[in-house]
Amino acid sequence: MPAAAIRIRQTPPVLRVVSERAPDAQRGETTLILSLKHGGTHEVRLRWETRGAAHLPVVAVLGGISANRHVAASHAYPERGWFEAQADARWLAAHRVVSFDWVGSDGALDAPIDTVDQAAALAAVLDVLGIDTLDAIIGCSYGAMVGLAFATAHPARVQHLIAIAGAHRPHPFASAWRALQRNVVALGQLQCDEAQGLSLARQLALLSYRTPEEFGVRFDATPILESGSARCASEAWLAERGAAWAQKTSATAFVRLSESIDLHDLLPSHVRVPTTLVAFAEDRLVPPDDIRALAAGIAAPVRLQVLHSPYGHDGFLKEPEAIAQVLARALDCCEEACA
Repeated sequence: MPAAAIRIRQTPPVLRVVSERAPDAQRGETTLILSLKHGGTHEVRLRWETRGAAHLPVVAVLGGISANRHVAASHAYPERGWFEAQADARWLAAHRVVSFDWVGSDGALDAPIDTVDQAAALAAVLDVLGIDTLDAIIGCSYGAMVGLAFATAHPARVQHLIAIAGAHRPHPFASAWRALQRNVVALGQLQCDEAQGLSLARQLALLSYRTPEEFGVRFDATPILESGSARCASEAWLAERGAAWAQKTSATAFVRLSESIDLHDLLPSHVRVPTTLVAFAEDRLVPPDDIRALAAGIAAPVRLQVLHSPYGHDGFLKEPEAIAQVLARALDCCEEACA
C-alpha cells in the first residue's frame, strides 16, 4: 500500500502542559485512528514532547526502537534524555525539538507496524502542534528508517534529512538476527518465563549492536568456573543489561517494533529531500555498503560520511562528539540553504 493510502482521523487532542514556570518543554497526547500498511485500522495513542520556544526552527529527533519522546533534559523535565550526550548545546538551543513515543511502544498494539505507519504518526503529531514544515529530521537507527519513510511520503514537510546508521531496507543477515530474537521471546512465553525470554533476546541484540573489537578489549579474560559451569567475562554484563531491558519492555512492543525494522522497504529514488547520511565502518547491523547504495539512489543532494567506532551500530549513542559535529554541520547547511 503506498504511503498516500495511510488514513488518519484525529480525535480532539489532549495537550498537557506540566509546568507554567518552565515553558521550555511541553508534553501532550492524542488519540487517532491509524490505518496501518499491513495491519488494518486501529485506534492508537500518540504521546509527544517538544523542547524549545515555538518561534525557533523545528527539528524532529527520532531514535532506535528503545528510544522515547524525551530527547534531552529541560527545566520542565530534568531527567536525562536518550540523546543527551549528542545534544550539543549550540544546536539544541537554536531549535525547537519534537519527538514522540513510537506507535506500538506501549505494547497496546498487537499488529504489524511499518516505518510508513510511524511516518504517518509523526505527520499527525505535527498537525496537532500546528507545524507545517520541519527544518530537519534527525533519525538514528530505526529513526533513520522512519525519517526516510517520512521524506518519501511528505517531501514538502521536511527540508533536510539526517539519517544516521539506517538504510532503505534491512540487511538479510540483520533480519536473521532479529528473527532469532523474536523466536527466543516466543520460547520464553511458552516456558511461562517471558522476562527471561526478553532478557536473552536483548542480549542477542546487544551482540549485533556492538563489535568483536570492543569485546576483545573490554572482556579479554579467561573464563572461570562457577558452581561447576564455565562463565565468560561478558556474561554478567549481558545478563544485567538484558534483565534491565526486560523490566521496562513488553514482549508485544519488542516483537512488533523488531518486525517493523524488517518490514521497512523503500526505493532510494523516492527520497527527494536533501540528505545527510552517516554510516559506521564497523556496523554489522547496517553495513556501510547498504548506506552507500542508498546514497547513490537518492534523487536529491546527498552527503555521506563514514565514521569509525569500536561500538559498531551503537556508535550513534556512544560517539557523542563525532555525532554532535555531524549534526552541527548538517544543521548549519540547512540554515544557510533556508536563509
